[in-house]
Formats: sequence, C-alpha cells, structure tokens
Amino acid sequence: MAIEDLKGQMARLPEQPGVYLYLGASGETLYVGKARVLRDRVRSYLAARGTSPRIDALLRDAVALEVIVTDSVVEALALENRLIKQRNPRFNILLRDDKTYPYLQLTTTEPAPRLLVARRVERDGNVYAGPFMPASVARRTMSLAHRLFGIRSCNEVIDGRRGRPCLEYDIKRCLAPCVASICSLEAYGHAVDQARLLIEGRQDELLDTLHTEMMAAADDERYEQAAHLRDAIRTIETLRDRRNTIETPSMGDRDAFGAKVGPAGAVVHVFQVRHGRVVDRVELLADERERAGGPATDAAVRADADLRDVVATALQEFYGERPAPPEVHLPVELEAEDREAIEDWLSGVAGRRVRLMVPRRGDKRSLLDLAMRNATVAYQSHFSDGETSAFEALDTLRGVLGLPGLPKRIECFDISTLQGRETVASMVVAVDGRMRRSDYRKFRVRGTHMTVAGPDAPLLDDFAAMREVVLRRYRRLIDQGGPFPDLIVIDGGKGQLGAAYASLAELGLERLVAIGLAKQEELIFTRDRIEGIALPHEGAALRLLQRIRDEAHRFAVTFHRQARGKRDLRSDVDAIVGVGPRRRKQLLTTFGSVAGIRRASREELEAVVGARVAEAVIRHFADAR
Repeated sequence: MAIEDLKGQMARLPEQPGVYLYLGASGETLYVGKARVLRDRVRSYLAARGTSPRIDALLRDAVALEVIVTDSVVEALALENRLIKQRNPRFNILLRDDKTYPYLQLTTTEPAPRLLVARRVERDGNVYAGPFMPASVARRTMSLAHRLFGIRSCNEVIDGRRGRPCLEYDIKRCLAPCVASICSLEAYGHAVDQARLLIEGRQDELLDTLHTEMMAAADDERYEQAAHLRDAIRTIETLRDRRNTIETPSMGDRDAFGAKVGPAGAVVHVFQVRHGRVVDRVELLADERERAGGPATDAAVRADADLRDVVATALQEFYGERPAPPEVHLPVELEAEDREAIEDWLSGVAGRRVRLMVPRRGDKRSLLDLAMRNATVAYQSHFSDGETSAFEALDTLRGVLGLPGLPKRIECFDISTLQGRETVASMVVAVDGRMRRSDYRKFRVRGTHMTVAGPDAPLLDDFAAMREVVLRRYRRLIDQGGPFPDLIVIDGGKGQLGAAYASLAELGLERLVAIGLAKQEELIFTRDRIEGIALPHEGAALRLLQRIRDEAHRFAVTFHRQARGKRDLRSDVDAIVGVGPRRRKQLLTTFGSVAGIRRASREELEAVVGARVAEAVIRHFADAR
C-alpha cells in the first residue's frame, strides 16, 4: 500500500490544527482534509484500509503528503474549504459534501444598499466579507447591522416616494430610506459606511464609539438603550475574537515568506494572499549541498546570515516567474542595499510600487508567524530523520556548550536508590545520536566515598554515589586506553555535576566536558556558569539529551529492581555453609519454610539431606541464636 511509505513523515507531524493534502504520483491533489490534531488524524489513515472502496483507492494512489499548520480549527476549516474549491480533489468530490460557507454581501450597486447572505463571491461591484463560521455568526452580524445602523432588509425599489414607512421602522430596525422626508440617501449612506466597517472586520473602530455611547446613555438614565448598546458591544467582541489569520478581508493582496534554516538545509514557505484570503502556498527547498558558502564557525552568526541569504534568494527565484503583490512580508530585515535593489526589480516587473516589509504586530504579523511555523514543520518533515536530525542536535550542543567539535560520543550516568539502600547506577552511551546498547554499563555502588564507614554510617547519598561511579568508570577507561566521551551527561543538578568533576580531577581528566541535566526545569548546568542554560523545548538538542537521560534512568531503575528482587528472595537458608541450591530446595519443599526447617529434629533433617548437611543446618541455627 503506497501510504505505508509515508509512516515516517506522519510520525513527525505536529500535534496542532491544520489542513492535510494527499497527493498523487503526478503531483495532483487527491484529498484535502482538516484536523484538530494533524498527527493523530493523518495517522488514522494507516488503519483505514477496508473501510470503503474509495478509502482503499485513496490509500493506494497517495504517494505524498503535505500539511499546512493553522492557529485554530476554524482557520483550518476556512482553508480546507478554499483548497477544495481551488484544486477540486478527486476524493473530496466523492467523500465530502462540498458546501460553501456563507459570506455577507453589501449591495453597494443599489441606491440604498442592503445586507444579504451570499454563498459565493461574484465580480458584480458589490462588497463581500467572510466566510463566516459557523453560519449563525453571519446572520447575527446581519441582524446586528439592522439593529445598530438601520440597514434595510426589504426588496423594494427605493426612490423615496413611499407614503409611510413599514413596521421595520417602527421597531427601530430600519432608517426608512423609502420615505425621503424621514431619511435621505445621504444619511442612509453614512449608516452603510458604518455597516461596512463592521462586516470587514474593523470592529475596533466601532467598539470605541459604541462604548462611549453606552456610557453616555447610562449617565442620561436611558437604560434600555444602554443595554442595547451593551449587547451590541458583546456581539462585536465575539466577531472580533473569531477573526482568523487565513481569512482577513482587510489585508488585501500580499505575500508572506516564512523560512527555516538549519544545518541540513533550508525551507521557505510562501503564503499568497489575494483579496484578503490565502489562495495558495508554495514551498521552496534547498539542502546543504545546494547552498552557497557552507557552515561558518559561529552558529548564531551563521543562522542570521543564512536566513537573510535564503530569503533574498527565494525572492529572486519565486518572483522570476510571477509578478509580486504590492506588499511582501519577510521574517528578517535584508541589508539596505539588497532590499532597495530587490524592491526596484520587483516594482519594474510588476509595473507598480512593491515594498518589502517586516511586520511587527497585528494580522500581518500573525500571517507571517503562521508561514514561519509551517516552514519549521516542513523542515522537520524533510530533514529531521535519521542522521540529519542527530547532526542538527549535536551541532546545536556544540555551539551552546562551546565544544571544539561535535559531541559524537555521549555517556550519561544515573543513580537509582530506595532510601539510600541497594544503591545502583547506570551508564548509557549514544554515538552519533544513536544509543549503543553494547557499551551500556551498570554499577552496584559500594559506598567507598562516604566520609563515615562501618555499620553506623549514614545512608548513601547521590553525590557520593555519583563520585564513586564516575571514578570507577574512567579509572577502568584509562587502563583500557579509551574511547573517552566527547560529552558526559549527569542526571542531576549542580551537586551531582560537582561530584562527577571531583572524580575526573582525581584522575587527571579535567579536560573532559560534563554537564548536568535537571529533571524539573530541564536546565543544563556546566562548571563555568552559575545559572542553568535553557534550550528550546521543541529543539532537537534538548530532545536528544532527554532521550539519553531517560534511557539511563530506565536502565538504572531496571537494575535496581533486579537487585531488590534478589535481596528479597534471600533467606537464612542461603547463608548455611555447605548447603547448595539443590539441598536448599529439598529443605524448603519438605518443611515449607525457614521456620519449619528450624523446628525440625536431627532425624527429620537426616532423612531428607543426610547426616553431614543436617549437622551443618543445626549448627547454623544454633549459632544464629
């Protein structure tokens, strides 16, 4: 089944809302769907075989998968609807009700415009806003425009000659432009302008005015009108909160470039917005071999410079085949000389002014952030598997910790104990980001580094245990001649790290680099810094350290459980000198317990194990008294 080849990509999808697209062998879109959690929804197709012939056909023909991350399920719904209309995927037509979500139409081509619900946008000179989801929001908005601004809802031809207004005027839902003596077309036009602000998403301008009017009405004790305005403000605030990044009519025509640059390459995502709606998304991809220059010595400088280079190159490639919109939004400021040159070139090709901008806030910044998130998801999908993902993690650690090279061999220690008893330790090894089980080691801690020895000694603490284990490990490694690790990871904070460095100093291995990884805050501690280092929680470097630390913890806990089990199974019979496993089993089987063996007479014991062993058993219990 073709979709089985996509399992690796599915496992790396984000747990975020968005839209997913299954593509065929020739690149055509087979199916468009939305998801509250992309990873869960897409992976569900792996178990969908046999549910219907159409699903089986989709699973057979799908050879590629694309995803677009959104900020909410509502945005995913809007984008899914638009992509279905635009791409007309084969399986959506068969499997999905291809409905259209409602728009609001302001009939500005009429002398006295009306506000209507429309299912599609036409090029008829009227004003359209939306889509609205759920559909009830569109109708509430239309009703609000009637109540707030008196926009008419009738189908009459308005010429101002009507003798008297209808009931809508009496219940204050229409300004009655049909009666010229009550409302002129100029006054009605002012109300239409306010209604247009409402439906186009410019609610903030209205809210300030309505709030002022509400307070004035309350001060004048016009409480009914104040309550009416209060309800209107709440409705408008609901509409404002439902605005989304994918559909923002006020945004006009623009493109947003999101980019992700890493050690393995670069991904650029371009969101094309036309008439305030995202109509397409284009992905540009380059691996490390295709990028000019190569890795620099400083990771931060390289990332900043590479991002500018990648964005500048993407602009030239993307607009070499298509005209640019009036505004192009970028994630980083280009050099002044490059920006001016590219703007002049884009303006000349488009025949109008084109501006390169880095938005800082508002809807424009939200769309740019969305493009950046999608570029990051695409980068992880293309590059974050196998050796490339490990290389990125190791390269990040090299830069953060100031290592001379990649930490290809990492050794991690963990201590496991129960109230200071049966203390054990584990050491696991990762080479090139992959766990190497053949190099794992486990230690039964002897307590050789405690300040007080003997039966009255205090319980063994983690610091002393860590110092002992590290000393034993690297003393043996010196005798063996290596291999020594590029990085040592200690499960713990400053105290455990200090104990480890004390052992390394005793062996003359201070040159080795060790770090502590605290569990709760997930901070990295080094000997050179007082404060911990916080790596990005979603970054490959922290995930690699966590995976190694968790493996060391698992290995230590397993060994500790085995040690406790052996201790619990030991009995007084095990301590009898001269009694082996077979004789112990005979005694316990015959007498049932240690107490039964202790109560048995010499004759009973000799009948089971002979005179010599019976004498040893009797002597053992006599000495125990």
